[in-house]
Amino acid sequence: MVPSTKQDREARAARARVRGYQARRTVHEHQQKRRTRDNIIAAVGLTLVLVLAVGAQLLYFNGGPGTTAPSPSATPTATPTPSAAAGANSGDVPPSTLAEDRTWTGTLTLNDVPLGITLDGAAAPQGVSSTISLIQSGFYTDVPCHRLTTTNIFVLQCGDPTGKGTGGPGYSYGPVENAPADNVYPAGTIAMARQGGNAYSQGSQFFILYKDSTIPADAAGGYTVLGSVTSGLDQLKKKITDAGVKLGKPADTPVVATKITSATIK
Repeated sequence: MVPSTKQDREARAARARVRGYQARRTVHEHQQKRRTRDNIIAAVGLTLVLVLAVGAQLLYFNGGPGTTAPSPSATPTATPTPSAAAGANSGDVPPSTLAEDRTWTGTLTLNDVPLGITLDGAAAPQGVSSTISLIQSGFYTDVPCHRLTTTNIFVLQCGDPTGKGTGGPGYSYGPVENAPADNVYPAGTIAMARQGGNAYSQGSQFFILYKDSTIPADAAGGYTVLGSVTSGLDQLKKKITDAGVKLGKPADTPVVATKITSATIK
């Protein structure tokens, strides 16, 4: 029997509905696959961002107030030359008797900012003796202040002739002297930078606290406090530290290029 025209139309309409349904189903399946793929890509991307962020924090905080720098936190860290074995002086360390068990006064000029300073030879005889020797020999003249930290720990670190946080006077010494029992370093404190965990890695790098800071002790203890800034700290902040740090690497580089233009002690 030859199908009627009406039956043909109904059959074609049915086939069209089937094709439309199959097309919509194909599109729906494709969209689902694409959403799944996009979700996976987004999850991988988020994981990568988190890994990079954590890695950056670890690098920063392991650098050091001295990273020589101890540590990003912002610990000041210093890598002396030559490298010191834990528990022993290295190189020609000035005798601790130079400090004469007394208070020393002087001026440390950073760029055009004169800072009045006092050094406590009774509380930190080895650290002060070394610092006196370096000042009197002219070692610090034109040596840069290479590191500024602006988060949680507020230090300006100076005394590395290479300007990279890895240099020193050719010797290293210990132990840590006159470190605060509560790990609090008031604004104006002058202290020695060192390697993390090594009390005998002090050399020429020191740091100045321009704000009150708490610097956690590590296995070697705290940081040797040499003395304090008695005048000029407000100008140091206004002309140098308030400008902050540069973006990029190396991290913690002061915006205002800073060096020790002169140092005197008596």
